[in-house]
Amino acid sequence: MLSQDEAFARIRLLRSPNVGPVCYRQLLRRFGNAQAALEALPDLAWRGGGGYRVAPEGRIADEVAAVRKSGAKYLFHDATDYPQLLGELDSAPPILTFRGDAGLAARPCVAIVGARNASAAAVKLARQFAGDLAEAGYVVVSGLARGIDGAAHQASLSGGTIGVIASGIDIAYPPEHTELQEAVASQGLLLAEQPPGTEPLARHFPSRNRIIAGLSAGTVVVEAAPKSGSLITARLAGEAGREVMAVPGSPLEPRSQGCNLLIREGAVLVQSAADVIELLSSFDGTPRSHFREDASDFAGLPDDLGSSPADIAGLLTVAPVAIDELIRQSGESAAAVQLALLELELSGRLQRHAAGRVSLAS
Repeated sequence: MLSQDEAFARIRLLRSPNVGPVCYRQLLRRFGNAQAALEALPDLAWRGGGGYRVAPEGRIADEVAAVRKSGAKYLFHDATDYPQLLGELDSAPPILTFRGDAGLAARPCVAIVGARNASAAAVKLARQFAGDLAEAGYVVVSGLARGIDGAAHQASLSGGTIGVIASGIDIAYPPEHTELQEAVASQGLLLAEQPPGTEPLARHFPSRNRIIAGLSAGTVVVEAAPKSGSLITARLAGEAGREVMAVPGSPLEPRSQGCNLLIREGAVLVQSAADVIELLSSFDGTPRSHFREDASDFAGLPDDLGSSPADIAGLLTVAPVAIDELIRQSGESAAAVQLALLELELSGRLQRHAAGRVSLAS
């Protein structure tokens, strides 16, 4: 059981400047608890070349009060009901706020995403997919956006659905989905990574999309343009080693081009919920789809930090590079490189990217 003091300190740690999921996890492992990590932040940031001020206690107290007022609760990364598949991501959110039944995330989950300005045929198809999957025992995950997302949630409310939003838990977006979001929270599960009161800014949606992909064994894209958030979700699912599926469409329809592109690049073509069920019922962690980046040469990078940082600043540019490449080129230990990256990140000089890559902050 997490004490109230440690829970408060963890929230304060995550809300402090430049502390992302990877940094948060490394700090807890190195210092043992959040309060000790908070005390170490200014010195680590100074060593990375920047000043530092941790999140004020008053702001965290206000946040906790807002979470309680909204009827939500906190879900920490090491809680027994934290979603297992989501926790496998390197970028898994250390703390979520939620309303509803957290146990839904322990059931087999499949994401259904697609265009906001979806065609009538695609909306009908999304409803059919979601309803059939829910009837078969799958929990449908989506982002409560207009179009495909909303249709998927509506069709799976009675069977089990999870809505992941890019705003705070107390903000409904889009406004016309206020009732639907409330229905998801009361009958299913509503998840938010951002603090309460946070408006859904553009930069929050890719983070929201990684949670949708991370919760699910597979992601189905029903209809999408070539440059859309749905394709970002599909790519994130592929990077996580999950199944990526797409519904084909006419090459004359711009809203189908994204799905056709996914299929050409290795996503599995599906035309019914039965196709999805057949694919996911035998999923053993090795997807049939090959829509994902090549794996790193290294088996994995340790979360442990060294006692002295590696000198790697000169190897970094604004172009993302794999961490294992930094280890190879610097000749330093993985632990020393990780400590150097942590110090640079806390000082605001480092940016982390998908697939274990980093760059100088632009």
